[in-house]
Amino acid sequence: MFNLIRRDAILQKKMLLTFIPFILVFIIIDSHHPAFIFLVASIFIPFNAYSYDEKAETNILLNSLPYTRKEIIAARYLGSILYTLLAFAVTSITLFIFNRPFTLTDIAIGGGLFLLFAAFTFPLFYILKPGHISMVVIIIFLVLAALGPPIVRFLAEHFTAITIFINDLSTETLYMGTTLVILTLYAISWIVTTIIYQRKAF
Repeated sequence: MFNLIRRDAILQKKMLLTFIPFILVFIIIDSHHPAFIFLVASIFIPFNAYSYDEKAETNILLNSLPYTRKEIIAARYLGSILYTLLAFAVTSITLFIFNRPFTLTDIAIGGGLFLLFAAFTFPLFYILKPGHISMVVIIIFLVLAALGPPIVRFLAEHFTAITIFINDLSTETLYMGTTLVILTLYAISWIVTTIIYQRKAF
């Protein structure tokens, strides 16, 4: 399974050279919250891997290798977490070099949003037809980035009971609860994607 994870890095080695310049754009603009920069950084490698496989139709090749379909999907989900951690390390160093302040909370928010976004979009790569998936994912990301904050503000203003309940929770309880919900959704997505992939014909 490790070889499947390493395969993504090898296939994307040229694309990875653009990772730091890509992140630098958001840092230099200096108009984005650090959590958003960590989110964008975490999305870069996993979704590039999916996009590459979509164009090259590598699923046919993967299924000819001595790996089960469960292992192929597991490599995707575990690899995404591994590459996200590496992306966070590089992004943190880059932010530090450019004297952009950030906190562990920024990293946690960026990581949580990535896992949440991945949980809902990863299955789409095995449901939608190749050639349309990347565009759909980009549109979903842009829509969520644009509508997410207004929706949160609307809910906070009109559903005061929920707002009061959340405010009454301790910081530790809120973080642990949010982490549990996100990890549960990621695990459910993993299971759903595995089922879809096992039934898919190549």
